[in-house]
Amino acid sequence: MNSSRPTDVIIAGCGPAGAMLAAELRLHGVRVLVLDRETGPASFARIVGLHIRSIELMAMRGLLDRVLARGRRRPAAGFFAAIDKPVPPGLDSAYAYLLGIPQPVIVQLLEEHAVALGARVRHGVAVTGLRQDDEGVTVELAGGEQLRSRYVVGCDGARSTVRRLLGVGFPGEPARTETLMGEMAVAAPPEEIAAATAAARGTHHRFWLRPMGGGFYSVVVPAAGVGDRAEPPVLEDFRRQLRAVAGTDFGVHSPRWLSRFGDATRLADRYRSGRVLLAGDAAHIHPPIGGQGLNLGVQDAFNLGWKLAAQVRGWAPEALLDTYEAERRPVAGDVLDNTRAQTELLETGPGPRAVRRLLTELMDFDVVNRHLMEKITGIGIRYDFGPGPGPVGRRQSDLDLSRGRLYDRLHHGRGVLLDRTGRLTPGGWSGRVDHLADSGAALDAPAVLLRPDGHVAWLGDDQRDLDDHLARWFGRPAAPVRAGRDAREPHLRERP
Repeated sequence: MNSSRPTDVIIAGCGPAGAMLAAELRLHGVRVLVLDRETGPASFARIVGLHIRSIELMAMRGLLDRVLARGRRRPAAGFFAAIDKPVPPGLDSAYAYLLGIPQPVIVQLLEEHAVALGARVRHGVAVTGLRQDDEGVTVELAGGEQLRSRYVVGCDGARSTVRRLLGVGFPGEPARTETLMGEMAVAAPPEEIAAATAAARGTHHRFWLRPMGGGFYSVVVPAAGVGDRAEPPVLEDFRRQLRAVAGTDFGVHSPRWLSRFGDATRLADRYRSGRVLLAGDAAHIHPPIGGQGLNLGVQDAFNLGWKLAAQVRGWAPEALLDTYEAERRPVAGDVLDNTRAQTELLETGPGPRAVRRLLTELMDFDVVNRHLMEKITGIGIRYDFGPGPGPVGRRQSDLDLSRGRLYDRLHHGRGVLLDRTGRLTPGGWSGRVDHLADSGAALDAPAVLLRPDGHVAWLGDDQRDLDDHLARWFGRPAAPVRAGRDAREPHLRERP
């Protein structure tokens, strides 16, 4: 069976990265089909944390109110190897907190957002084959159905079928340790739990019991060894390991969900092979220490979406799509390294414990604490755009305008020229870049050019220099760029 409806992009996997990517593509009118092998949401509601940068992305696309309504705010502290240090003062973000939210909920919200924008989603559909040529990609599904699209993106997780079919290497280290995680009722009184937990965490940093309300606790405890990840643990596994670590099983019972995770660490050799790309866990896996995994995947999608849309729509500058791997693969490499370091700091041997004590002292220095916080939360990322002032390549934090806030003007996924001079213009790029002339904007520069993902592509006050950077990121102008007064006249937007 062959589908006759044309598709620009097929996305394999409707997790956080796949759903986010579908929505980003639809903002630019790209025809998107998402295929997900699961027939429904996950059977357990594991709580994940949205870090500052991901919360900023939700604000940029007008999703934050919906996400906040389903999550719970927590202080943005204690992420690095669970070393308890306060939030550094004056973080450069209006959203300096962690948002705890069940993973199925964030996936549902992102999928609903993508569908509302016009994406099509098919559940219970597994990709089994693909072949590409100069014009597009043919995707084969279980059952023999074949679909055709111009591009394919594998967002299908750590065991990615798309990555395997491409023959892309996934080098790294297999799991050496494993940790049990779940939510369950606890019969022991709170004071007993607090005392036993405090005593055990002196040597076992991969262990905690945190109250969830109603007598239920989040329980994390080291496993006895590395088991079969396809086989979920049972409650007796938790009881046995709790007794081994804390001397008591706390009377745990009535589990809501039980899971296990390892410390396998792998990074795809490349993120693109012709017309097929990888994002999220299909491109990288690492231990969940610091809670960076979901955030890393969502941020991959945010970086890729507008670039792939530009390629599909025909205005992408040469090599724009290749900047996706050039920018995001080093970020993933840094996350893999910091989770490796955190894993070592959680070990119980005398060497790791000594290093942990030293780092705990160093984190009393604001510059160290701030650096690690910005690394974990994603707000310290700077893409290499070549020579330029310090802010170039960094994301622009939200700021006050004369009317409203900057992120409210990024909901449509276009670039933005924020201009305090009133003399500049996007000219022939006005269909891809919005012009905000605002002399009262709280900006420490005459003007900035923001990419659709909110990263600073240029700053200054020279129109010719601006035009060069507009061409670099947004291709040829849709209309001629004219000097003088005519350059400030509005141009018709491109139609999606």
